[in-house]
Amino acid sequence: MSEYILEMKNIVKEFSGVRALNNVNLRVKRGEIHALVGENGAGKTTLMNILSGIYPYGSYTGDIIYDGEVCKFRTLKDSEEKGIVIIHQELALIPELSIGENMFLGNERRGKFGIDWDRTYHEAAEHLKQVGSDEDPRTLIKDIGTGKQQLVEIAKALSKNAKLLILDEPTSSLNEKDSQMLLDLLINFKDQGMTCIIISHKLNEIAYCADNMTVIRDGSSVETLANENHNIDENRIIRGMVGRELNDRYPDRERKISDEIGMEVKNWTVYHPVYTEKKVVDNVSFNVHKGEIVGFSGLQGAGRTELAMSVFGRSYGAGISGEVIIGGKPVTLRSERAAIEAGLAYVTEDRKGNGLILSKSIAVNTTMARLEEVCRKRIINPYEEERIAEDYSKKLHTKCQTVKQAVGDLSGGNQQKVLLAKWMFADPEVLIIDEPTRGIDVGAKYEIYCILNELVAQGKSVVMISSEMPELLGMCDRIYVMNEGRIAAEMTAAEATQEKIMSAILKSDMNISEG
Repeated sequence: MSEYILEMKNIVKEFSGVRALNNVNLRVKRGEIHALVGENGAGKTTLMNILSGIYPYGSYTGDIIYDGEVCKFRTLKDSEEKGIVIIHQELALIPELSIGENMFLGNERRGKFGIDWDRTYHEAAEHLKQVGSDEDPRTLIKDIGTGKQQLVEIAKALSKNAKLLILDEPTSSLNEKDSQMLLDLLINFKDQGMTCIIISHKLNEIAYCADNMTVIRDGSSVETLANENHNIDENRIIRGMVGRELNDRYPDRERKISDEIGMEVKNWTVYHPVYTEKKVVDNVSFNVHKGEIVGFSGLQGAGRTELAMSVFGRSYGAGISGEVIIGGKPVTLRSERAAIEAGLAYVTEDRKGNGLILSKSIAVNTTMARLEEVCRKRIINPYEEERIAEDYSKKLHTKCQTVKQAVGDLSGGNQQKVLLAKWMFADPEVLIIDEPTRGIDVGAKYEIYCILNELVAQGKSVVMISSEMPELLGMCDRIYVMNEGRIAAEMTAAEATQEKIMSAILKSDMNISEG
């Protein structure tokens, strides 16, 4: 028996004549955690889509040898029958169905008279235990957090008797605590003999859990690095990914913060849109000066996104009260359009669900927040749309064939650049950006940081929400810490450390429980 459970040889894949994968080779040992790393658009997800049968045999060239057998997967079910299960970055769960129903959807546990619900929920509970969850399998997906939903996806994979588990950016939407739990779970699976392939841009996580890592750059496999003692230097991985040294993760910025306040929010309170007695933002006040980047830190569910969305034209929440002042003038923002007209923009964390129209082109998405600039007599000028989109694609180094390309065909990092271009074209005075670099490679992160620095150098105000503390510490002038819908602390960049931020969260937790 070969020590390699998987070998992918000379894989070539083209889209509309453009070569996305160019003779890629990958070998994965039995019972290891193998990482795939590379910049956005390098071809990592495309390679895994080939392995799992999403891109069927015949749509690519090259060989897949799995468990000693040449495989020609034509559907996802073909690969799953062999024990290969993929979990995508965007979770494939139906919010209105229960955990048990989601777990066995398409693979129902049947009895004499239809679905055997007792067996369904019993087996679901057993698989949840395997991933360390004691959640009731009858609970609806919409009633559990993102971290628990990720565990449900893994439990669902176990229900399919997974031997090779593929995870695409599994921690991109998780906080640090949930991320650590997930990585430890993968290590536990490895100890039980399971093989895992993980795609991640979080290099510290790769260094922590992966035994080996294959670097893919511009559609080609560059090298495979061993991580025997789990202490590989992150800079060594970056050099393979981008083909050069990246000495500084955060660009230098000459701080010119104005005394003038760009936006101030006073006594802002928001209730849950469905459970209207539940307060999700509790009497929050904050401000951001012109030329300043202000960060918001906090655990999952702290209320940061709810705060941002409710301020941006009341696009979230019920029973909203409080005051918003932009450019020194009180404003009433009862719609997203009113917010845009007042000079406020919000870059959502959910780029696929709420930020972009995936079926539309880069050009359409880039200009949609400011259509009046590309209209003549209420008729959109497509040539002007394309010209503007091309300018922003060059500025942001967006990898695409043409600005006529559908946004849904781009990698996650390039989709994020289109989303940022959309709001840059809107020319706001205040930009709220929620998880700006989620699922983005280190090179693209640097480019986005440079763009944010350019905006504040022009006198704009930026509010950055991020679950990555190093990002907040590296980019922000001040940091607010939120917990349970309240401001738990405020600190300057000079004062802030990861330890102080976590301490503020823990202290506020104690105060809330005592209250």
